[in-house]
Amino acid sequence: MPHPFRVLALSLASLASSVAAVFADPPKPPESMPARPKQIVLISFDSAREISQWERSRALAKRTGAHFTYFLSCVFLLSPETRSEYTAPGKGAGKSNIGFAASKQEVADRLEQIRLAAAEGHDIGSHACGHFDGKDWSKADWLAEFAAFRHILENAYAISGISPEPPGWRDFARRAVIGFRAPYLSTDKALYEALPEAGFQYDASGVSNGPAVPPTKNGIIGFALPQIPEGPKSKPVVAMDYNLYVRHSGGFERPSMAGEFADRAYHAFRAAFDAQYNGKRLPLELGFHFTQMNGGTYWNALERFAGEVCVMQQVECISFRDYVARQRVSDRQAMAGG
Repeated sequence: MPHPFRVLALSLASLASSVAAVFADPPKPPESMPARPKQIVLISFDSAREISQWERSRALAKRTGAHFTYFLSCVFLLSPETRSEYTAPGKGAGKSNIGFAASKQEVADRLEQIRLAAAEGHDIGSHACGHFDGKDWSKADWLAEFAAFRHILENAYAISGISPEPPGWRDFARRAVIGFRAPYLSTDKALYEALPEAGFQYDASGVSNGPAVPPTKNGIIGFALPQIPEGPKSKPVVAMDYNLYVRHSGGFERPSMAGEFADRAYHAFRAAFDAQYNGKRLPLELGFHFTQMNGGTYWNALERFAGEVCVMQQVECISFRDYVARQRVSDRQAMAGG
């Protein structure tokens, strides 16, 4: 039979152990992993001509919460009657590689789309005016082209005799356009000398081997369309609808193949997205035109893609302007912290 004092001692030890367990510091949770950045997707449109495509893209944005960038060619704010307002470097007045607006009414309709898109938070960028290849232009040539763009945008209502001009339009035209994409993605050294002098904050004329963090040089943030794997052999192609059009059908319309081409484009977009979403989460850039190539193939692929990814909690489909604004804030915070 156990000695009564020994039983008491054991009981007290057990009680002390229990009390210690109750009042001991709780175990520390494992160190939490740093939050991953959201996946950024940058979707843009060049030339921005067809009114129906303005409406379609804005509707897509409303469905998905996306913000887009529209690179506008300023000749589409001039009608045949006002085309002489534009003179390209080395050309006569009223010359353009992509024509002009069909009528004064078309100009009015396009201006309304620009105004609505900007009010909805989209980014209006410059695609120059007449879609000429500027690879041999001087700095003065580029500055003249930029000045023509700003003059025509700012005075678009007055040039075409469209009234009333919306309040604040001229201030918008002077301040809103901070980005540029070169026609044909064709650039030269003189362009990058002219961009900061003309007041631009970003350029989207580059092409990269794959998604990349946009670098900053001379105050200009440089975006690049990435090459992404596409098709049965996963051959790289620039992530833009025109390049897919050339890849798929040699640049000729084949509407009978629209379904197959749309599937290929969608799967290329989605694979490029998934690689980043599940990997480093570098920004993914995709470029489009308002032109309906191969029976609307690439817009159909875009709508399918954006409808799936832009609504995801860890994804942000934003404009170049949005990205630049965030980068400027980040830079200021880094300087203040340093």
